[in-house]
Amino acid sequence: MKKVFFILPVLALFYFWGCAQEKQPLVLIETPYGNMKVKLYDETPKHRDNFLKLVEDGFYNGTLFHRVISDFMIQGGDPESVDAPSHRRLGEGGPGYNIEAEIVFPKYYHKKGALAAARQADQVNPERRSSGSQFYIVQGEVLDTTQLGQIEQMKMQQQQQKAMMAYVMPFRHRLAVMQRQGDKKGIRELIDSIRVVAAPEIEALAPFKFTTEQRQAYTTIGGTPQLDDDYTVFGEVIEGLDVIDKIAALKTNSMDRPLQNVPIMMSVIEE
Repeated sequence: MKKVFFILPVLALFYFWGCAQEKQPLVLIETPYGNMKVKLYDETPKHRDNFLKLVEDGFYNGTLFHRVISDFMIQGGDPESVDAPSHRRLGEGGPGYNIEAEIVFPKYYHKKGALAAARQADQVNPERRSSGSQFYIVQGEVLDTTQLGQIEQMKMQQQQQKAMMAYVMPFRHRLAVMQRQGDKKGIRELIDSIRVVAAPEIEALAPFKFTTEQRQAYTTIGGTPQLDDDYTVFGEVIEGLDVIDKIAALKTNSMDRPLQNVPIMMSVIEE
């Protein structure tokens, strides 16, 4: 009996500990158009922890969804958007740092409701580091198999170009000099020689293909598959997808800023 009484409390302890471990923090995003609940992915710990810290610090409170494009996404997280006049161009603000990319593709992708980190373009940000605070939530659109096939081809071309650029980069200064000198023939010959060296790696690249799960999502709830494998997706909306639609439908100015401000309040909750 003593062993039984000893074992049962231990088992109970592990049971309740396991239940506690299953709880994960969620983020509540409150807007004038309704609320969204967001779960964050453990596989993107740097983004998860940074986002939670900013939420807990009240960083996002009073900021706006400052960039809205229907059938694409809604973007927020710029601290300069707080009380910003309507004519001000937004999208450059942040906490003063960026975050190492944590692209977990194909597991996490740009289905409707995906939470992802905004970032600067590849030309100035080849490591694809994320903004320290700016994020976007995908609305996207429902696609058919033909459209997905076209995007697969586009993504494959991008992979080939990226592989080629890795071989070109060591010669960029030499190419710049030749360009200033107007040596078009020399540039063409150098690029052709680089292409010959790069060809085996480029030809060995596996074709870009969406998974069955991704195809199911993109042809039913929709998304923005053209962004896959390029940006860090670190969470998703689990309640309030309709709020995305309401915000995305707002009229905007030439800078994609809603004519009517969409302020944000965020808090960490557990369920």
